[in-house]
Formats: sequence, C-alpha cells, structure tokens
Amino acid sequence: MGKKVKKEVEPPPKDVFDPLLIESKTAATVVLMLSSPEEEVLAKACDAIYKFASKGDENKVTLLGLGAVERLYKLISHEDPIVRRNAMMVFGIMASNHDVKKLLRELDVTNALLSHLVPEEDVVIHEFATLCLAQMAVEYTTKVQIFEQGGLEPLIRLLDSPDPDVKKNSVECIYLLVQEFNDLHVEALAVLGNCLEDVHAMQLIQQTGGLKKLLSFVGDSTVPDIQKNAAKAIAKAAYDSENRKILNEEEVETCLINLLEIDNDGVKVAASQAISAMCENLSSKRVFGLQGIPQLVELLSSNNEEVKEAAVIALANLTTASPSNSSTVAEAEGIEPLVKTLNAQRDGAVANAAAVLTNMAMQEPLRLSIQSHGAMSALAEPLRSTNSQVQSRAVLLVAALGCDADARAELRNAGGLGPLVELLHSKNKEVRRNACWAVMVCASDELTAVELCRLGALDILEEINLSTGRKNNFSEAALEKLLDNNLSQKYSQMGYLSSSNIITDGFYDYGQIKPGIKLLSLEELSMQELTDRRATIFINAKPQEDVLAVEEKPQNSSYEQTTLSPVSRKSSREKSSLLVSPVEEKQEPPGRRSSFSKSSSREKGSRKGKGKKEEEKMIDVTQVISKVQDEINQENAQWQPPPDFVLLDYINDASKTILPLTTTREQVVALAQFVADKMGGAIEKEKLHDFSWELHISEIEYELKSNVVPIGKVKKGTFYHRALLFKVIADRIGIGCSLVRGEYNRAWNEVKLVDDSPQGVTGLLLPPQEYIVDLMFEPGFLMKQGSAEADQYKRI
Repeated sequence: MGKKVKKEVEPPPKDVFDPLLIESKTAATVVLMLSSPEEEVLAKACDAIYKFASKGDENKVTLLGLGAVERLYKLISHEDPIVRRNAMMVFGIMASNHDVKKLLRELDVTNALLSHLVPEEDVVIHEFATLCLAQMAVEYTTKVQIFEQGGLEPLIRLLDSPDPDVKKNSVECIYLLVQEFNDLHVEALAVLGNCLEDVHAMQLIQQTGGLKKLLSFVGDSTVPDIQKNAAKAIAKAAYDSENRKILNEEEVETCLINLLEIDNDGVKVAASQAISAMCENLSSKRVFGLQGIPQLVELLSSNNEEVKEAAVIALANLTTASPSNSSTVAEAEGIEPLVKTLNAQRDGAVANAAAVLTNMAMQEPLRLSIQSHGAMSALAEPLRSTNSQVQSRAVLLVAALGCDADARAELRNAGGLGPLVELLHSKNKEVRRNACWAVMVCASDELTAVELCRLGALDILEEINLSTGRKNNFSEAALEKLLDNNLSQKYSQMGYLSSSNIITDGFYDYGQIKPGIKLLSLEELSMQELTDRRATIFINAKPQEDVLAVEEKPQNSSYEQTTLSPVSRKSSREKSSLLVSPVEEKQEPPGRRSSFSKSSSREKGSRKGKGKKEEEKMIDVTQVISKVQDEINQENAQWQPPPDFVLLDYINDASKTILPLTTTREQVVALAQFVADKMGGAIEKEKLHDFSWELHISEIEYELKSNVVPIGKVKKGTFYHRALLFKVIADRIGIGCSLVRGEYNRAWNEVKLVDDSPQGVTGLLLPPQEYIVDLMFEPGFLMKQGSAEADQYKRI
C-alpha cells in the first residue's frame, strides 16, 4: 500500500478510550476501513487506496478482489464532501480496468455518477466522475444508459468548466456517445460480441437462426468496420470450448478465410485472431490447414507489422502438434517469409515465427529446407532480444535446428553462440532451461563445443548445476555433452576420460586446471614463449597427405624441421588464381591493355632474341609472384598443429602387430609392452628416481622453443605420458580403455576384461572385471581394480 494510514480520534468523553493511532500497510485492512463510521477514517482510507490503485493495473485487480469497488460505490454519495471527493477519485482511476468496468456496469453506477455533475459540486468530483463515464462509454450498453438517464445535457454544460481536465473528459465522453448515430450495424455487432461470450446466449442465438444470419451478413457486407467487429465477436466467443463447437457447426471457418482476402488491415488482423482462437477446435484446425494457410502465409509479407504478427500467431497455433499443417506451410512457400519474420519489428511476430519454424523442424526434410534459408544466421538477433518470450522461442528453434553440423557452423559463424551462452544466465526458468537444451544440442561437435567453452558456457553450467533452484533436466546433460566433445578441457578439468571418449587429432594434455580457470587453446599455448611450466603434450597423427603445407615426409620421421607454424588450407585452384592477378597488374597497366593484347603474338615470336635481359626480367616477376603468394598464404592461413609422423607410425605398427591377436587380454598386454618400449622401457621401482624424464622433456622444449610437444617426440616418458599414448593407440585400434589422472604426475589406464571360467566349470559367463594396466615396471601386468598392487601403482 506504501503509505501508512493514521487516525487520531477526537478527545472522547471520560467514559471512553483515549485517541488511538491506526496504521496499516495491508490493502485488505484498508479496504475494511471503508466500512468505518468515522469520516476521517473513510477519507484517509480512500486517499490511501487512490495512491495504491494509481501504481498499476495489478493493484486495481487486487482491490477489485477485496471488494473495494462495492464499498466505494456507497461512498461516492456520502454526505461528507471530503469522503465523497476521495471516493470519486478512486472510482475515476479504477474504471480504466476492464474487469472493474464490467462490475460498474453490473452495479449500474451511471445514474449516481451523472447526479454529481451539478454546478454546485466540487470540481474534483466533476473531473473524476466524467473520467469514469468516459472510460465506461466505450461500451454500447453504457452509452444507452447515459442517453436514457439524460446524461448528454450535463456533459455539454461542463464544456464551460474552468478546469481543463473536466473539459477534456466531457468532450471525450460526448464524442463516444454520438458515435451510435453512425452505423447501427457496427454497434449491434459489438453488443452481439458480448452476448456470444456466454454459452447459453450463443446457443439461443444459434437456435433462433441469429448466428447463421450474422455469418451471412458478414459475407455480404462491404463495410470494413462491420467485418472487423464480426471477426472480433467470433474471436471473443471462440475462447470457450462449447462455443467453438457451435461455431464449427455453423462453418465459421469459411467466413474467416474469406475475411483474410479483404483489403483492410484491421479486418485481416481480426480474422487472423479469430482463426487463432478457433484452432483449439481440431476440426476447425483441419479446415484452416486445407484452406487458410496460403492466405496467412501471404500476409507474412505485409508492410503492416500488426497484420504480420496476427498472421504468424495464427500459423503458430495451426502448426502446433500438426505435421500436416506444417507441411502445408512449406508447400505454400512459407519458409522464406517466416525466416525473414525472425527479424520483424514486433516481438510477438518474432517469437511466433520461431515457434512455427520449430514446429516445422520436427520433420527432417522441412528442417533441412529451413536451414538452407539461413535460419541460424537470422536467429543471431532474436537471441540478443530482451523479451523473454522471444528468447525462449529462439533458443528452442536453435535446439531444433542444431542437430545438423552445417546449422551449428552457421550459428557459430553468425556470432550466435555468444548470446546463446548469455541466456544461460537468464532469471527466467523457461529461457534458462531452453538455453541449456540448445547448448546441449550445439555441443555435438568439437569445434562448437570448444567455442562454447571459450565463451564461458562450461563455468555457467557448473554454477547452475550447483544450485538446486536453477538446475534443470538439460543443464547436467549440456555440461556432460560439452566436455565429451572437448576432451582436452574434460581431461584437464575432470582428470578422467572414459572408454567412450575417443581421443582424436588436436587433443592436448595441459595438466590439471582449477575450477574457473579457462583453458587456452592449443594455438594460444603454441604462441607463448618457452617457460618452466610442464610441457603440454598434443596428439596429431594426421596422415601425410592430409597436411597440405608439408611437401614431403622426412626420411627419418624426425621433427628437426617441424615448427609450430600456420598451415594454409587454400586449394590448388585458389592458389593458381592468386598467382595470375599480380602478373596482370605488373605487365598490363591501365591504358596499355589493348595494345598489349594486339602485340602479344608478335612478342611471343621474338622473345628468343631478347637474350639475357629478358630472362632477368622473368626472374624478377617470379620473385614478385612468390612474395605476394607468401603474403596471401599468411593472411588466409588457418592454424594447425604440426604433424606427428612418429605417432602415425606407432598407430600403423600397432594395427599390424597387435590388432591380429585373438583376445582383448592379449591385445592389452601387447599394447602395454609396445608403449613402454617406445617411452624408455621397463623401469625398476627402486630406480624410478633415476629415470630422468624431466630433463628429456626440457631438452625437447628447448629444441622446439615451445612448451607444446608432440607425443611422438617423447622417448623417455613417465606415467602420464605412457597412459596417454596407450589411450591414443587403443582408441585407434578399437581397444576400450579409460584414462585417469592421479597425483604427482601419475596417470593410468583402466580396461575391462572377462576372466576365464573356474577350473572344471564350462559355459559360465562371468561379468567383466576392471584392471589397471602396468606401463612402467612390468609392462603388460594387469592389476585388478581395488587390489593392493593396483593402489600401490597409483600412489608410488
């Protein structure tokens, strides 16, 4: 309520209580005070209610529910002028609310209001009484009451009032009153619209033939206001399920579809709104799907934003849970205008265009068509909207389209991932949930997952999942999906990769990072100067033919010529075209182009006689071409890590020697021995401290002038180097294993193997057991998970 209501009672006789101070901050309490016999209490209560009601429509509805209107109605005729004035002020401002007006009509307050328009009454009462009448006079029944009760005369008289607000309210009320003198059919339809809201009245009108007459009248009329009011009346009635059945029986759909063709924006809006309401009836929905969708699609190209919005809302309702209607929209060539509507001016149009496209995207052919029209690029702007409905619908469409790799790439290139990640912060539960869903879908490939992590999605999702109030069904799945498609981040953060997390080229082990610390990309790490921090080990076993910048594989598969430099991905055709342009500019300046063309054949025949000077000139041209090409390649280069041909050889050798082995156990043992052999062999436990792998790694870093090291370069590796190499090769040749990071440079691999049946027992299928693979001391030795030896291996 805001302001405290206080009352000091006049000094009472000796046999009654002393003055009391009454205070309240509760609307209900102040409304109860409207029944007080004390004038001062009534006046102050009305004043407090006036201030409360002035703050917004919600407060008016609250007061209506507390029964304030009925009490105030009694007070507008109170004998005390201050009470009367304050009560009328509340009446005037509350009449702006639709539900309040409805109650005022039921209370028949017009006569009481008109009685206060006399000259001797307070000018404030004139102001708020005329304001109340002007707000009520928009309804036809109130106009009739005012006329019948002789209200026009006092209103005209008040045009001479010295108060400008009284004049304004009186003029507005008179203007509304004289409009029934126009087309009575328009007003009659407005009254009929109110009647149609009531089911019993609707049934009576149908039984007397009035509804059929109404629809035929609308079809024959050429007056836009009649057609508009008729569509509005139908829309009002259609919000009731029983009314929808009756309207469907009278084939109202045909009438509304015809109204869509009328050359009047107001009629089109009203007809579209009525169609939206009638869509709740499945029979009507089918009829509109067969006949009305092409007209609605056509309205999407309207220059009138209100028409566009009404049409797309109707399409949203028509396509919800209706694959056939979704297909019809596509057949009516609706995809392109719908995608354009994603950038419309009105939020309602944008939100519902996204809803229609989401409904359509449930069918794969339609989804691909939507994607081909650039829907993901168009969504970048709606994702930045401040309207929660637009945000929610936009991210749902992202989730619907994001299952295609091309669509994800388009959203990524359009800059849509940034605003998508920001929506994870939303305080709106639905927006936040839908954003989590969209992130989960978009994180389905490594490039997008890495970009989402870079934009902070990982940190936000972790924060959401720690909150019981903000966590939802998709937030945990989104976090898991992000990590599963960004294994470098997952291993650095979680210290674990499962057997289903397949390590691919581009993976790197940066080491353990603390929560909240952003993992730099491999490119960013490679650009840093050499430091004393631990080496980042990367994986890149791309075959030689996939590395376009490398002309030929080194004979000894060494890394002496390898540097962490960009690798151009320009095609040979593009390179050829780039070579032509500079030469043409050099040899064919403007103004000499035509003469050069004419003399070219003669020059060709006489070139041999030009001797050494001409050859030197050609050498200069070649150098220019080479220089320009180098510059172009640098500008268009896409960074790639250098190829690791040693790792590629490891994988090829393992495929030939280990893959043919008959059992998984044999393959695991052989691979463990293979990895240990490549990384310095078996180490005696007592001499582990003498195994100077740190110095070896430091020498490699110094040689490469970088902390980023390819795993094939490591010849003396400790636990975590060997475990990573084991996992990489196992993933390539199809051996299921996990990778676990321990403390103090420890890491190990876990594999699941089925033990042999006990001696003397045949046909017994045992469950698989989990083993830790020894890669350091007895390479190939398998330690059962949970055993003392396995625990010791992790802790040594």
